[in-house]
Amino acid sequence: MLVTFIILYLMLTVAVGFWAAHKVKGSGDFLLAGRSLPMVLSTSALFATWFGSETVFGASSRFLEGGLFAVIEDPFGAALCLLLFGTFFARKLYNMNLLTLGDYFKVRFGRRTEIVASTFMVPAYFGYTAGQLVALGLISNVVMGIPVWQGIVVSAVVVTLYTYVGGMWAISITDFIQSIIIVIGLIILAVIMLNKAGGLQVVMTQVPTETFQFFPKAESVSIVKWLAAWSVLGLGSLPSQDVFQRTMSSGSASVAVRSCFYAAFLYLSIAMLPLLISLCVKYLYPAEINGDTQLTLLNMVMHHTALPVQILFFGSLLSAIMSTTSSSMLAPAALFSENIVKPLTQHRFSDKQLLYTTRLSLLLFSTIATAMACMNSDIYELVGMSSILSLVSLFIPLTFGLYWKRATSAGALLSIVVGMGVWFYFEMFPVVIPSLVWGTLASLLAMVAGSLLLPNKVA
Repeated sequence: MLVTFIILYLMLTVAVGFWAAHKVKGSGDFLLAGRSLPMVLSTSALFATWFGSETVFGASSRFLEGGLFAVIEDPFGAALCLLLFGTFFARKLYNMNLLTLGDYFKVRFGRRTEIVASTFMVPAYFGYTAGQLVALGLISNVVMGIPVWQGIVVSAVVVTLYTYVGGMWAISITDFIQSIIIVIGLIILAVIMLNKAGGLQVVMTQVPTETFQFFPKAESVSIVKWLAAWSVLGLGSLPSQDVFQRTMSSGSASVAVRSCFYAAFLYLSIAMLPLLISLCVKYLYPAEINGDTQLTLLNMVMHHTALPVQILFFGSLLSAIMSTTSSSMLAPAALFSENIVKPLTQHRFSDKQLLYTTRLSLLLFSTIATAMACMNSDIYELVGMSSILSLVSLFIPLTFGLYWKRATSAGALLSIVVGMGVWFYFEMFPVVIPSLVWGTLASLLAMVAGSLLLPNKVA
Protein backbone atom coordinates (compact mmCIF):
# COMPACT_ATOMS: atom_id res chain seq x y z
CA MET A 1 0.00 0.00 0.00
CA LEU A 2 2.79 2.42 0.93
CA VAL A 3 4.70 1.60 -2.26
CA THR A 4 1.53 2.17 -4.29
CA PHE A 5 1.05 5.57 -2.67
CA ILE A 6 4.62 6.62 -3.45
CA ILE A 7 4.26 5.59 -7.09
CA LEU A 8 0.97 7.49 -7.40
CA TYR A 9 2.53 10.53 -5.76
CA LEU A 10 5.43 10.53 -8.21
CA MET A 11 3.04 10.19 -11.13
CA LEU A 12 0.96 13.11 -9.84
CA THR A 13 4.04 15.30 -9.54
CA VAL A 14 5.05 14.56 -13.12
CA ALA A 15 1.49 15.33 -14.24
CA VAL A 16 1.66 18.74 -12.53
CA GLY A 17 4.90 19.43 -14.38
CA PHE A 18 3.28 18.66 -17.72
CA TRP A 19 0.27 20.81 -16.83
CA ALA A 20 2.59 23.72 -15.96
CA ALA A 21 4.34 23.35 -19.32
CA HIS A 22 1.51 25.21 -21.08
CA LYS A 23 2.57 28.37 -19.21
CA VAL A 24 6.10 28.21 -20.63
CA LYS A 25 6.24 30.45 -23.71
CA GLY A 26 9.92 31.38 -23.53
CA SER A 27 13.05 31.37 -21.40
CA GLY A 28 11.63 34.02 -19.04
CA ASP A 29 8.69 31.76 -18.17
CA PHE A 30 10.90 28.70 -17.90
CA LEU A 31 13.49 30.32 -15.60
CA LEU A 32 11.46 32.84 -13.55
CA ALA A 33 7.80 31.89 -14.04
CA GLY A 34 7.28 35.18 -15.88
CA ARG A 35 8.10 37.15 -12.68
CA SER A 36 4.46 36.82 -11.69
CA LEU A 37 4.20 34.65 -8.56
CA PRO A 38 1.85 35.90 -5.81
CA MET A 39 2.90 36.00 -2.17
CA VAL A 40 1.73 32.48 -1.31
CA LEU A 41 3.57 30.79 -4.19
CA SER A 42 6.66 32.93 -3.71
CA THR A 43 6.85 32.17 0.01
CA SER A 44 6.32 28.44 -0.45
CA ALA A 45 9.00 28.37 -3.17
CA LEU A 46 11.54 30.09 -0.89
CA PHE A 47 10.58 27.92 2.08
CA ALA A 48 11.26 24.84 -0.06
CA THR A 49 14.71 26.07 -1.12
CA TRP A 50 16.56 24.03 1.51
CA PHE A 51 13.80 22.06 3.18
CA GLY A 52 14.98 18.77 1.82
CA SER A 53 17.38 16.00 2.67
CA GLU A 54 19.80 18.09 4.72
CA THR A 55 16.99 19.39 6.97
CA VAL A 56 15.15 16.12 7.57
CA PHE A 57 18.03 13.62 7.34
CA GLY A 58 21.28 15.53 7.64
CA ALA A 59 20.36 17.99 10.40
CA SER A 60 18.50 15.44 12.54
CA SER A 61 21.47 13.07 12.21
CA ARG A 62 23.96 15.76 13.25
CA PHE A 63 21.64 16.87 16.05
CA LEU A 64 21.57 13.39 17.54
CA GLU A 65 25.37 13.28 17.43
CA GLY A 66 26.27 16.83 18.51
CA GLY A 67 23.19 18.74 19.66
CA LEU A 68 22.20 22.24 18.56
CA PHE A 69 25.83 23.29 18.16
CA ALA A 70 26.17 20.77 15.33
CA VAL A 71 23.22 22.18 13.33
CA ILE A 72 24.05 25.88 13.28
CA GLU A 73 24.74 25.59 9.55
CA ASP A 74 21.23 24.32 8.85
CA PRO A 75 18.53 25.24 9.79
CA PHE A 76 19.79 28.40 11.53
CA GLY A 77 22.22 29.49 8.82
CA ALA A 78 19.63 28.82 6.10
CA ALA A 79 17.04 31.01 7.83
CA LEU A 80 19.69 33.72 8.24
CA CYS A 81 20.32 33.63 4.48
CA LEU A 82 16.67 34.35 3.71
CA LEU A 83 16.57 37.22 6.22
CA LEU A 84 19.73 38.77 4.79
CA PHE A 85 18.61 38.30 1.20
CA GLY A 86 15.28 39.95 1.91
CA THR A 87 16.90 42.84 3.80
CA PHE A 88 19.89 43.68 1.60
CA PHE A 89 19.61 41.98 -1.79
CA ALA A 90 16.08 41.17 -2.96
CA ARG A 91 14.82 44.66 -3.84
CA LYS A 92 18.04 45.83 -5.47
CA LEU A 93 18.35 42.73 -7.63
CA TYR A 94 14.64 42.60 -8.50
CA ASN A 95 14.68 46.18 -9.75
CA MET A 96 17.58 45.32 -12.09
CA ASN A 97 15.20 43.03 -14.03
CA LEU A 98 17.69 40.17 -14.41
CA LEU A 99 17.05 36.67 -15.69
CA THR A 100 19.89 34.94 -13.81
CA LEU A 101 22.40 35.88 -11.12
CA GLY A 102 25.07 35.67 -13.80
CA ASP A 103 23.34 38.61 -15.51
CA TYR A 104 24.11 40.70 -12.44
CA PHE A 105 27.84 40.11 -12.84
CA LYS A 106 27.55 41.05 -16.52
CA VAL A 107 25.69 44.31 -15.80
CA ARG A 108 27.91 45.30 -12.88
CA PHE A 109 31.35 43.99 -13.92
CA GLY A 110 31.23 43.10 -17.61
CA ARG A 111 31.03 40.02 -19.83
CA ARG A 112 34.31 38.44 -18.71
CA THR A 113 33.27 38.48 -15.08
CA GLU A 114 29.86 37.11 -16.07
CA ILE A 115 31.42 34.05 -17.67
CA VAL A 116 33.94 33.47 -14.86
CA ALA A 117 31.35 33.90 -12.08
CA SER A 118 28.85 31.62 -13.81
CA THR A 119 31.54 29.01 -14.40
CA PHE A 120 32.27 29.02 -10.67
CA MET A 121 28.57 28.89 -9.74
CA VAL A 122 27.58 25.92 -11.89
CA PRO A 123 29.69 23.19 -10.17
CA ALA A 124 28.40 24.22 -6.75
CA TYR A 125 25.02 22.68 -7.59
CA PHE A 126 26.31 19.22 -8.41
CA GLY A 127 26.94 18.32 -4.76
CA TYR A 128 23.74 20.00 -3.62
CA THR A 129 21.59 18.08 -6.10
CA ALA A 130 23.48 14.87 -5.33
CA GLY A 131 22.63 15.27 -1.63
CA GLN A 132 18.92 15.36 -2.42
CA LEU A 133 19.15 12.35 -4.71
CA VAL A 134 20.95 10.36 -2.01
CA ALA A 135 18.01 11.00 0.30
CA LEU A 136 15.52 9.86 -2.33
CA GLY A 137 17.65 6.75 -2.83
CA LEU A 138 17.59 6.05 0.91
CA ILE A 139 13.81 6.36 0.97
CA SER A 140 13.52 3.91 -1.94
CA ASN A 141 15.84 1.49 -0.15
CA VAL A 142 13.91 1.53 3.13
CA VAL A 143 10.42 1.45 1.62
CA MET A 144 10.88 -0.73 -1.47
CA GLY A 145 14.02 -2.67 -0.58
CA ILE A 146 15.81 -1.76 -3.81
CA PRO A 147 19.51 -0.77 -3.78
CA VAL A 148 20.17 2.88 -2.97
CA TRP A 149 21.78 3.55 -6.35
CA GLN A 150 18.69 2.31 -8.19
CA GLY A 151 16.48 4.57 -6.08
CA ILE A 152 18.79 7.47 -6.90
CA VAL A 153 18.52 6.85 -10.64
CA VAL A 154 14.72 6.44 -10.64
CA SER A 155 14.24 9.58 -8.52
CA ALA A 156 16.56 11.57 -10.77
CA VAL A 157 14.53 10.57 -13.82
CA VAL A 158 11.23 11.64 -12.21
CA VAL A 159 12.44 15.03 -10.95
CA THR A 160 14.31 15.78 -14.16
CA LEU A 161 11.23 14.97 -16.23
CA TYR A 162 8.81 17.40 -14.60
CA THR A 163 11.45 20.12 -14.30
CA TYR A 164 12.40 19.65 -17.96
CA VAL A 165 8.88 20.26 -19.22
CA GLY A 166 7.60 22.89 -16.75
CA GLY A 167 10.66 24.79 -15.50
CA MET A 168 10.09 27.32 -12.72
CA TRP A 169 6.34 27.20 -13.20
CA ALA A 170 6.33 23.48 -12.41
CA ILE A 171 8.66 24.05 -9.46
CA SER A 172 6.51 26.85 -8.01
CA ILE A 173 3.21 25.01 -8.28
CA THR A 174 4.59 21.74 -6.92
CA ASP A 175 6.38 23.66 -4.14
CA PHE A 176 3.06 25.10 -2.98
CA ILE A 177 1.41 21.68 -2.85
CA GLN A 178 4.47 20.04 -1.34
CA SER A 179 4.91 22.72 1.34
CA ILE A 180 1.41 22.06 2.62
CA ILE A 181 2.12 18.33 2.80
CA ILE A 182 5.46 18.97 4.53
CA VAL A 183 3.95 21.11 7.28
CA ILE A 184 0.94 18.87 7.93
CA GLY A 185 2.93 15.64 7.81
CA LEU A 186 5.68 16.72 10.19
CA ILE A 187 3.30 18.33 12.68
CA ILE A 188 1.16 15.20 12.89
CA LEU A 189 4.18 12.93 13.25
CA ALA A 190 5.65 15.16 15.98
CA VAL A 191 2.36 15.10 17.92
CA ILE A 192 2.11 11.31 17.64
CA MET A 193 5.69 10.82 18.81
CA LEU A 194 5.29 13.19 21.76
CA ASN A 195 2.12 11.40 22.85
CA LYS A 196 3.91 8.04 22.69
CA ALA A 197 6.76 9.43 24.78
CA GLY A 198 4.45 10.88 27.42
CA GLY A 199 4.76 14.52 26.47
CA LEU A 200 7.41 17.11 25.75
CA GLN A 201 8.49 17.46 29.36
CA VAL A 202 9.23 13.74 29.67
CA VAL A 203 11.39 13.76 26.55
CA MET A 204 13.31 16.87 27.61
CA THR A 205 14.16 15.46 31.03
CA GLN A 206 16.03 12.61 29.34
CA VAL A 207 18.11 14.87 27.11
CA PRO A 208 21.63 15.82 28.30
CA THR A 209 22.04 19.55 28.98
CA GLU A 210 24.86 19.91 26.47
CA THR A 211 22.47 18.90 23.67
CA PHE A 212 21.00 22.41 23.75
CA GLN A 213 24.31 24.27 23.84
CA PHE A 214 23.87 26.93 21.18
CA PHE A 215 26.69 29.39 21.79
CA PRO A 216 30.41 28.55 21.53
CA LYS A 217 32.86 28.35 24.38
CA ALA A 218 34.78 31.53 25.21
CA GLU A 219 37.71 30.51 23.03
CA SER A 220 38.80 32.27 19.87
CA VAL A 221 38.97 29.06 17.81
CA SER A 222 35.56 27.88 19.01
CA ILE A 223 33.99 31.25 18.21
CA VAL A 224 35.53 31.31 14.72
CA LYS A 225 34.22 27.81 13.97
CA TRP A 226 30.78 28.80 15.24
CA LEU A 227 30.71 31.88 13.00
CA ALA A 228 31.97 29.78 10.10
CA ALA A 229 29.06 27.38 10.57
CA TRP A 230 26.61 30.31 10.35
CA SER A 231 28.37 31.49 7.20
CA VAL A 232 28.15 28.27 5.16
CA LEU A 233 24.50 28.74 4.23
CA GLY A 234 23.91 32.12 5.86
CA LEU A 235 26.37 33.89 3.56
CA GLY A 236 27.35 31.18 1.10
CA SER A 237 23.85 30.80 -0.33
CA LEU A 238 23.32 34.51 -0.90
CA PRO A 239 25.12 34.36 -4.29
CA SER A 240 23.18 31.29 -5.43
CA GLN A 241 21.02 30.95 -8.50
CA ASP A 242 18.31 28.91 -6.76
CA VAL A 243 17.64 31.56 -4.09
CA PHE A 244 17.86 34.23 -6.79
CA GLN A 245 15.44 32.53 -9.19
CA ARG A 246 12.87 31.79 -6.51
CA THR A 247 12.95 35.38 -5.23
CA MET A 248 12.99 37.00 -8.68
CA SER A 249 9.96 34.93 -9.73
CA SER A 250 7.83 37.07 -7.40
CA GLY A 251 5.22 39.39 -8.86
CA SER A 252 6.85 42.55 -7.46
CA ALA A 253 9.83 43.76 -5.45
CA SER A 254 7.68 44.07 -2.32
CA VAL A 255 6.44 40.50 -2.70
CA ALA A 256 10.04 39.34 -3.17
CA VAL A 257 11.19 41.04 0.05
CA ARG A 258 8.28 40.00 2.23
CA SER A 259 8.28 36.42 0.98
CA CYS A 260 11.93 36.11 2.10
CA PHE A 261 10.94 37.11 5.65
CA TYR A 262 7.87 34.86 5.77
CA ALA A 263 9.83 31.93 4.38
CA ALA A 264 12.66 32.42 6.92
CA PHE A 265 10.20 32.27 9.83
CA LEU A 266 8.37 29.28 8.37
CA TYR A 267 11.59 27.45 7.58
CA LEU A 268 13.10 27.84 11.04
CA SER A 269 9.82 26.87 12.72
CA ILE A 270 9.15 23.73 10.69
CA ALA A 271 12.83 22.71 10.65
CA MET A 272 12.65 22.27 14.43
CA LEU A 273 10.18 19.40 14.00
CA PRO A 274 12.67 16.82 12.63
CA LEU A 275 14.99 17.66 15.53
CA LEU A 276 12.16 17.17 18.04
CA ILE A 277 11.10 13.93 16.39
CA SER A 278 14.68 12.64 16.53
CA LEU A 279 14.75 13.26 20.30
CA CYS A 280 11.54 11.27 20.67
CA VAL A 281 13.06 8.43 18.65
CA LYS A 282 16.18 8.44 20.83
CA TYR A 283 13.98 8.22 23.94
CA LEU A 284 11.49 5.64 22.66
CA TYR A 285 13.61 3.50 20.34
CA PRO A 286 17.30 3.93 21.26
CA ALA A 287 18.25 0.94 19.10
CA GLU A 288 17.21 2.89 16.00
CA ILE A 289 20.07 5.38 16.38
CA ASN A 290 22.73 2.72 15.93
CA GLY A 291 24.53 2.65 12.59
CA ASP A 292 23.81 5.28 9.95
CA THR A 293 21.89 8.00 11.83
CA GLN A 294 20.67 9.38 8.49
CA LEU A 295 18.32 6.38 8.44
CA THR A 296 17.03 6.86 11.99
CA LEU A 297 13.74 8.57 11.14
CA LEU A 298 13.08 6.32 8.16
CA ASN A 299 13.58 3.09 10.10
CA MET A 300 11.55 4.34 13.06
CA VAL A 301 8.56 5.26 10.91
CA MET A 302 8.69 1.97 9.00
CA HIS A 303 8.97 -0.20 12.10
CA HIS A 304 6.94 1.62 14.74
CA THR A 305 4.07 3.52 13.12
CA ALA A 306 0.79 2.67 11.43
CA LEU A 307 0.24 2.88 7.67
CA PRO A 308 -1.55 6.29 7.72
CA VAL A 309 1.39 7.80 9.59
CA GLN A 310 3.83 6.23 7.16
CA ILE A 311 1.92 7.70 4.22
CA LEU A 312 1.93 11.16 5.81
CA PHE A 313 5.61 11.01 6.70
CA PHE A 314 6.90 9.70 3.41
CA GLY A 315 4.56 12.02 1.53
CA SER A 316 5.97 15.03 3.35
CA LEU A 317 9.51 13.72 2.96
CA LEU A 318 9.19 13.17 -0.76
CA SER A 319 7.60 16.60 -1.09
CA ALA A 320 10.44 18.31 0.71
CA ILE A 321 13.23 16.62 -1.17
CA MET A 322 11.72 16.73 -4.64
CA SER A 323 10.97 20.45 -4.44
CA THR A 324 14.56 21.17 -3.44
CA THR A 325 16.01 18.86 -6.07
CA SER A 326 14.07 20.38 -8.94
CA SER A 327 15.29 23.94 -8.37
CA SER A 328 18.89 22.80 -7.80
CA MET A 329 18.76 21.11 -11.20
CA LEU A 330 17.31 24.15 -12.94
CA ALA A 331 19.78 26.65 -11.43
CA PRO A 332 23.01 25.46 -13.11
CA ALA A 333 21.19 24.83 -16.39
CA ALA A 334 19.99 28.44 -16.40
CA LEU A 335 23.46 29.80 -15.67
CA PHE A 336 25.14 27.61 -18.28
CA SER A 337 22.79 28.51 -21.12
CA GLU A 338 22.25 32.20 -20.32
CA ASN A 339 25.66 33.24 -19.01
CA ILE A 340 28.14 30.88 -20.63
CA VAL A 341 26.68 29.59 -23.90
CA LYS A 342 24.85 32.80 -24.81
CA PRO A 343 27.83 35.20 -24.55
CA LEU A 344 30.28 32.69 -26.05
CA THR A 345 28.02 32.34 -29.12
CA GLN A 346 27.82 36.14 -29.29
CA HIS A 347 24.04 36.14 -28.69
CA ARG A 348 23.31 34.43 -32.02
CA PHE A 349 20.82 32.02 -30.44
CA SER A 350 17.12 32.83 -30.55
CA ASP A 351 15.02 32.63 -27.38
CA LYS A 352 13.64 29.28 -28.54
CA GLN A 353 17.15 27.92 -29.09
CA LEU A 354 18.26 29.13 -25.65
CA LEU A 355 15.28 27.42 -24.06
CA TYR A 356 16.25 24.21 -25.84
CA THR A 357 19.87 24.65 -24.66
CA THR A 358 18.69 25.14 -21.08
CA ARG A 359 16.70 21.92 -21.20
CA LEU A 360 19.62 19.98 -22.64
CA SER A 361 21.86 21.44 -19.92
CA LEU A 362 19.34 20.29 -17.33
CA LEU A 363 19.70 16.72 -18.59
CA LEU A 364 23.49 16.94 -18.53
CA PHE A 365 23.77 18.35 -15.01
CA SER A 366 21.17 15.92 -13.70
CA THR A 367 23.32 13.06 -15.01
CA ILE A 368 26.45 14.45 -13.32
CA ALA A 369 24.64 14.92 -9.98
CA THR A 370 23.22 11.40 -10.20
CA ALA A 371 26.70 9.95 -10.67
CA MET A 372 27.99 11.94 -7.67
CA ALA A 373 25.08 10.73 -5.54
CA CYS A 374 25.93 7.12 -6.32
CA MET A 375 29.50 7.70 -5.12
CA ASN A 376 28.95 9.75 -1.93
CA SER A 377 26.18 9.16 0.61
CA ASP A 378 26.91 11.88 3.21
CA ILE A 379 24.02 14.30 2.65
CA TYR A 380 25.12 17.06 5.04
CA GLU A 381 28.63 17.06 3.56
CA LEU A 382 27.41 17.20 -0.04
CA VAL A 383 25.07 20.12 0.65
CA GLY A 384 27.48 22.09 2.84
CA MET A 385 30.29 21.87 0.29
CA SER A 386 28.15 23.46 -2.43
CA SER A 387 27.48 26.57 -0.33
CA ILE A 388 31.13 26.89 0.71
CA LEU A 389 32.16 27.13 -2.95
CA SER A 390 29.82 30.10 -3.43
CA LEU A 391 30.90 31.75 -0.19
CA VAL A 392 34.63 31.84 -0.90
CA SER A 393 34.28 32.97 -4.52
CA LEU A 394 31.07 34.95 -5.12
CA PHE A 395 29.73 36.41 -1.87
CA ILE A 396 32.22 39.29 -1.74
CA PRO A 397 31.84 40.36 -5.43
CA LEU A 398 28.04 40.26 -5.14
CA THR A 399 27.90 42.30 -1.95
CA PHE A 400 30.60 44.83 -2.83
CA GLY A 401 29.16 45.26 -6.31
CA LEU A 402 25.85 46.33 -4.81
CA TYR A 403 27.16 48.48 -1.97
CA TRP A 404 30.62 49.78 -2.97
CA LYS A 405 30.70 52.08 -6.00
CA ARG A 406 34.48 51.73 -6.41
CA ALA A 407 34.27 47.98 -6.95
CA THR A 408 35.77 47.11 -10.35
CA SER A 409 35.73 44.15 -12.70
CA ALA A 410 39.41 43.50 -11.95
CA GLY A 411 38.64 43.43 -8.24
CA ALA A 412 35.72 41.07 -8.80
CA LEU A 413 37.77 38.66 -10.93
CA LEU A 414 40.62 38.63 -8.41
CA SER A 415 38.16 38.10 -5.58
CA ILE A 416 36.63 35.07 -7.28
CA VAL A 417 39.88 33.40 -8.29
CA VAL A 418 41.96 34.21 -5.18
CA GLY A 419 39.16 33.27 -2.78
CA MET A 420 38.69 29.90 -4.40
CA GLY A 421 42.43 29.29 -4.66
CA VAL A 422 43.13 30.06 -0.98
CA TRP A 423 40.19 27.92 0.12
CA PHE A 424 41.45 25.01 -1.97
CA TYR A 425 44.96 25.37 -0.52
CA PHE A 426 43.72 25.17 3.07
CA GLU A 427 41.47 22.24 2.16
CA MET A 428 44.59 20.40 1.03
CA PHE A 429 46.69 21.61 4.00
CA PRO A 430 44.19 22.22 6.83
CA VAL A 431 44.87 24.25 9.95
CA VAL A 432 42.80 24.92 13.07
CA ILE A 433 40.80 27.75 11.49
CA PRO A 434 38.33 26.39 8.87
CA SER A 435 39.42 26.78 5.24
CA LEU A 436 36.28 28.72 4.34
CA VAL A 437 37.36 31.53 6.71
CA TRP A 438 40.72 31.90 4.94
CA GLY A 439 39.05 31.72 1.54
CA THR A 440 36.49 34.41 2.38
CA LEU A 441 39.10 36.74 3.88
CA ALA A 442 41.31 36.29 0.82
CA SER A 443 38.34 37.05 -1.44
CA LEU A 444 37.66 40.24 0.52
CA LEU A 445 41.27 41.45 0.39
CA ALA A 446 41.55 40.67 -3.32
CA MET A 447 38.36 42.62 -4.03
CA VAL A 448 39.55 45.72 -2.21
CA ALA A 449 43.12 45.57 -3.54
CA GLY A 450 42.08 44.88 -7.12
CA SER A 451 39.51 47.67 -7.15
CA LEU A 452 41.82 50.27 -5.61
CA LEU A 453 44.83 49.36 -7.75
CA LEU A 454 42.82 49.27 -10.99
CA PRO A 455 40.25 52.06 -10.52
CA ASN A 456 39.76 52.58 -14.25
CA LYS A 457 38.03 49.21 -14.54
CA VAL A 458 34.85 50.36 -12.83
CA ALA A 459 31.78 48.93 -14.57
